[in-house]
Amino acid sequence: MNQAGQVYTYQDLVKRLYDLEALAVPPQAGEKSGCFSSFDRSSIYNAETGLYENWGANDDGGGFIRKEGDSIVAMELDGPGVIWRFWSALPEDGHIRIYIDHADTPVIDQPFRDYFEKFNQEGPPSNFPNLSPILSRGRNCFIPIPFQRHCKVLLDKGWGAYYHITYTTFPAEVQLPSFNGRIDKKSAIALAEADRILQQRGMHSFMKTEEFSAESVTVSVPAGGKGLLLNKQGAGAISMIRMRTDIGRKSEEQQRIMARQLAISMKWDNEETPSVWAPLGDFFGRAPGIKPYRSLPLGMNEHEMYSYWYLPFSEGARIEIENDGTEACEISAEIWYTPISKSHAENLLRFHSKWHRDDYLDLDTERFKEDGDRWPDWPLLLTKGRGRFCGVHLHVYNTWEKPDEEAETWWYGLWDRKTIDWWWGEGDEKFFVDGESFPSTFGTGSEDYIGYAWAAEPPFPMFDSAFASQPFIELDANGHTSVNRFHICDNVPFMNSFEGFIEKYKGNHWSANNQCVYAATVYWYQERGTSDAYMPVSLDERLSHLNHREG
Repeated sequence: MNQAGQVYTYQDLVKRLYDLEALAVPPQAGEKSGCFSSFDRSSIYNAETGLYENWGANDDGGGFIRKEGDSIVAMELDGPGVIWRFWSALPEDGHIRIYIDHADTPVIDQPFRDYFEKFNQEGPPSNFPNLSPILSRGRNCFIPIPFQRHCKVLLDKGWGAYYHITYTTFPAEVQLPSFNGRIDKKSAIALAEADRILQQRGMHSFMKTEEFSAESVTVSVPAGGKGLLLNKQGAGAISMIRMRTDIGRKSEEQQRIMARQLAISMKWDNEETPSVWAPLGDFFGRAPGIKPYRSLPLGMNEHEMYSYWYLPFSEGARIEIENDGTEACEISAEIWYTPISKSHAENLLRFHSKWHRDDYLDLDTERFKEDGDRWPDWPLLLTKGRGRFCGVHLHVYNTWEKPDEEAETWWYGLWDRKTIDWWWGEGDEKFFVDGESFPSTFGTGSEDYIGYAWAAEPPFPMFDSAFASQPFIELDANGHTSVNRFHICDNVPFMNSFEGFIEKYKGNHWSANNQCVYAATVYWYQERGTSDAYMPVSLDERLSHLNHREG
């Protein structure tokens, strides 16, 4: 997609919500994604000193570009482009007004809350549970708003607090249908079909089934050895991997250990260093152990794990399971792939995924310490070349000694009346694309980036959706948390480099017996023939911070 001069219908844009194949298409000059949000505007980059100031500022509820009367300008952008996602933690009755292509009259003018609850300015509540999910109090809407020349979003007085608006802009020659405020019948049907496809995530039924081949294999992976799942020569693209193990029938402690002892490795085109390496459970979006959830590209239940990432190769594909445990493990896999021409495959990006913990690669780590100008940034992904950032699974191990003081409500109290300041998730995501000095994506909190809200306040639920999930959290939040955010329509293209961070306010040891440790599995595409800098991680490091508590 996104070739210069191409014309897209609204239905073409809706397909982007679930088109995993499009992620392997190299970005073109002029394609750019980012996020407008209400982040604290006191965080700045000082061009004179080359340093960042107030970089950990956290008053993120009401930031804006500028004011127009009593309204704030939340977004302003030249086209052609598409708004993919609106999110808010607290949309209220103040209006949202969206102006397209410099028109004097807004195409949307309605209470901000209604933007998430109404469709097409109709009377009944919206009925797209997968396009407009409420995730643990967070409001999300993935109904595309395209524009050709310009888009401006205003939020009127009383609109609420906290917003994200993710977008993509395209090369100037691309033709998009400018949104006029009404979704016609054909487009509404396309959205209904998309909502149904997202509901069927993880099932064979949402996949295109023509012209694919399937291979099934069962291997016993010896202790200290490897098992070969696929060794394919020639050109093609893998569209599905489903693995079955008996890990889900083990005890909780055994699950956690085995899902980290086993690692998955993928190599494309006879490369020596794998483009994919991660502990098995983490790669499939859950840690520690096995907990059921369904997203569009990844998911699992107690019997099997699935991946629908699109994995092209031009000279061959090799998938292995490494077993660093002390017992053999039997794994069965079903792999779907489609033959494609070598010339086509050579023009596609290659899929990468790596697991790491606190890996700053070649960054100056002094700047990221608590007295440095880059604190509290914690690196998710650092890579060079051309590609697309497509998401992350984040495993958070945040545990603390229970305070002696008894809270008046819930486990540790509410709001400013807590007996302990335990919350880990205030950290903003910050994505620097192609050497930006200031990130084109600057969020308002880790939970907001995922798509939920008010997560410092109980209860603490598990949830899933097509693009975001929390497969696990301890009942009292003390211990393990597992979250995912996948960028499909709103993937972040880069031409030269991508540096993705999320703020981490709590240190690995934030008090005598309290810990907050992150591990990230990152998913992205990058140009064929290039490598990333992440190396496999030792078993001892993978197994640390697993079994302090039982989940």
